[in-house]
Amino acid sequence: MRPIWLDKDCKTVKIIDQRRLPHEFVIADLKTADDVIRAIQEMYVRGAPLIGVTAAYGVYLALLNSPDNFVQECDRINAARPTAVNLTWAVSRMKTAILNAADKVETAHNEAAAIADWEALNCKKIGEYGLILIENIRQKKGNKPVNILTHCNAGWLACVEYGTATAPMYAAHEAGMDIHIWVDETRPLNQGARLTAWELSKAGIKHTVITDNAGGHLMQHGMVDMVIVGTDRTTYTGDVANKIGTYLKALAAKDNDIPFYVALPSSTFDWTLRDGVADIPIEERNPDEVRYVQGHDGTKISNILILPQNSPAANYAFDVTPARLVTGFITERGICTATEQDIRRLFPESEA
Repeated sequence: MRPIWLDKDCKTVKIIDQRRLPHEFVIADLKTADDVIRAIQEMYVRGAPLIGVTAAYGVYLALLNSPDNFVQECDRINAARPTAVNLTWAVSRMKTAILNAADKVETAHNEAAAIADWEALNCKKIGEYGLILIENIRQKKGNKPVNILTHCNAGWLACVEYGTATAPMYAAHEAGMDIHIWVDETRPLNQGARLTAWELSKAGIKHTVITDNAGGHLMQHGMVDMVIVGTDRTTYTGDVANKIGTYLKALAAKDNDIPFYVALPSSTFDWTLRDGVADIPIEERNPDEVRYVQGHDGTKISNILILPQNSPAANYAFDVTPARLVTGFITERGICTATEQDIRRLFPESEA
């Protein structure tokens, strides 16, 4: 299934409430732009491609409910979260299509669906190209299991279908390859432990959840063959913003001569920014996400305080991995190095 879809009444957007996974499977209804903004900000939905698709459906709902304030509603949706560039891309695409249309509601409906289908197809292609990389490693190892490390959740829950970082894993599994995934827990919200592990369990893919700080140790001891992560925004020069902690994995991979790949659709490239460390906005979220940890106590989902009551906390949601640490990008058009020249080779229209 997909993590988002339009209900039969064409007035309600259905989403999987990812805050409740893996312990509860809850479907939430979005009926207004306010519902969509809350879902994006409070992380009912997360992951760059899914944020973009949710925003697209939010524009559709805004048109249904507030046609006279449509442009202003688009601006509000666009401001819901700062880092994932897919949000701005989707809102802009929707607004342009609608403003140029005669039948605005039908156009909005069709365009949102088209964005969702397009992202799903892109992820499928990412899987096909990434499969080649995994197969190359498998051959070099003499058909021994391929161990892949990933950080956060860049699976179908974050990307409509297939995922970005997980798409090659699903493709390899379906091809009968012996793979094993190291899953970073991904503090503070544990998207790896909660969501990636849940996805891989459902798919029957071998995996092990590890603490965020264990990756370097595993790499030093030859227990990681490659790293594949997703991204929320990547500059046209190859700097990568992803979930906090990704930069540290890239440093460890570089030090141990392990390939570090970033999987992304073209909608996640930011064609306006050159220096990711200086210019990509890094979201700072509620420090209570660090102060409390969510878990299941045997009867219900609970939030448990883990810090001293008066200790302050900081919650930076993303970091930026410089292009020099990235082996390559896996995109819907193929694989390229993390350089402006090679990125534009795959996407020449970006220079227009």
